[in-house]
Amino acid sequence: MTEGSTTRTPQPSIRTALEEDIRVELEASDAAAYVHVGPTRDPGVRYCLAAQASGRGGHSGEDGFASDRRPLFEATVSALAFDGEWIVETAPPLSSTHPAQNLAARLAERVDGETVLTPAHIPHDSALHLENKGFSLASTDVVARGRGTKTADERARIERAQRAAGRGIRRAASLLADATVENDRLRLEGAELTPGRLRIAIDEGIVSAGGYPAGNTTVDPGADDGPLRSGDPIVLGASPRGAAGYYGGLVRTLVVDGEGGRERRAHVGVTQSFRSARAMLTAGAESVRSVETDLEAEIRAFGEDDAVETRVSGVGLEAMERPVDGGDNVEPGTVVRLEAAARVGGNGWIRIADVFAKGEDGVDRLEAPSRSLEPSTVLE
Repeated sequence: MTEGSTTRTPQPSIRTALEEDIRVELEASDAAAYVHVGPTRDPGVRYCLAAQASGRGGHSGEDGFASDRRPLFEATVSALAFDGEWIVETAPPLSSTHPAQNLAARLAERVDGETVLTPAHIPHDSALHLENKGFSLASTDVVARGRGTKTADERARIERAQRAAGRGIRRAASLLADATVENDRLRLEGAELTPGRLRIAIDEGIVSAGGYPAGNTTVDPGADDGPLRSGDPIVLGASPRGAAGYYGGLVRTLVVDGEGGRERRAHVGVTQSFRSARAMLTAGAESVRSVETDLEAEIRAFGEDDAVETRVSGVGLEAMERPVDGGDNVEPGTVVRLEAAARVGGNGWIRIADVFAKGEDGVDRLEAPSRSLEPSTVLE
């Protein structure tokens, strides 16, 4: 479930949306085809493969490659072209024939010596194979731009990753809720509680929910990496990847036996900043820079004069993707991760991050634990 669900206009399928975007780009550029080459794990390649697979009428399952069931990160190189229909060539990395060579030959039989559009980062050898067949290349970011707007299916996949992140954070919170204090140190089951133990707990929670930690789990006690201390803000972060390759993003700050004061005031400012930013996004499309500025301004309004950090970015097949630059707009259909933090003396931080989906009529916060500083409240 989501916080404050709104009525949304369903987005088209990946296939429909991407093919329409490419057709418009080809016509505007007077180009014959769009070409993308790279490893299967490349987000742009995976996005195109998912569109092409659904176009064959097959079931595009959780891995996006249900038609041939290749593992998500198999070391395979794919070359794809779209000229109204999809052409796909794949090969293992040590194959004697590069898939781009085969693709160029097939494409040359369909269009002769014309301009093709490619991402700016297409591999050099792939570009040469295309040029050897008489094609001239022009760069486009049409796929990267298309990925900035999520379909209903993509949003559901991000929600599953977000639920896994929440499971991980709650598992760590349960350890903190059960911890005892001895000489200002946190202890659990007769041993000192360490950041490493919390990281393991978060990862176990993510895996139990069907996600993959992806090496993105963090525990920042604001001090050294030794045993955790009572009264210190402990920042827990998780950006797991779901089985479909889509990421979530969640950060919570917890305090055991806190005395309030500065931490509580900073926490109120940070949590209020999310309400302000959400209202801002509900009112209309805003740039990433504007939302980041609003987050900071709201924290400052609560009297915070120490360091403040804010970050707004899209989330999807990458933990951070469009909209991510300051001038990018958060438009209807985008799913974004908002993060805000205020420093509270020394190296301590109150930091929170959540994922939001912007629709035509409002903004949903994807399912996540309470933002409370109290570990026991996060478990509710």
